[in-house]
Amino acid sequence: MQLREFIEAQEFYRVPLKMLATGHYLFSAKINGVLGDFILDTGASTSCVGFTDSAHFLLISEESIIKAAGAGAVNMETMLSRGNVFSIKNWKIKNMDFVLFDLSHVNEALSQVNEKPVHGIIGADFLKQHRAVIDYGRNCFYLK
Repeated sequence: MQLREFIEAQEFYRVPLKMLATGHYLFSAKINGVLGDFILDTGASTSCVGFTDSAHFLLISEESIIKAAGAGAVNMETMLSRGNVFSIKNWKIKNMDFVLFDLSHVNEALSQVNEKPVHGIIGADFLKQHRAVIDYGRNCFYLK
């Protein structure tokens, strides 16, 4: 039995991934009904959206004491947006939180290898909560 057959029999939802020139994996999803592009990042502790895309996704944000760090940037200011609808095609959750922070360093790295900017990063918080299984051989992941 193939992984796909086994995992889909367990009612996991399959999400295709596109590998970027940077080695990151990209997929499209909606926040509050608005489509965007996201990097899947097992090394990111929390899922986040760039400050500049806050209005794009109709996010309501609040003050945050969290300082962001990663990808060569440290001690960055953040905001928090709670209770958002997050959907990937026919799969949906209604209470997802996002940290908002400056993604310009991520998008600058992508532009240097002629990749389009992303709206956010989906991290380990989401992956763990939804029992994600990443199939690197087939460029996809599964969610419960």
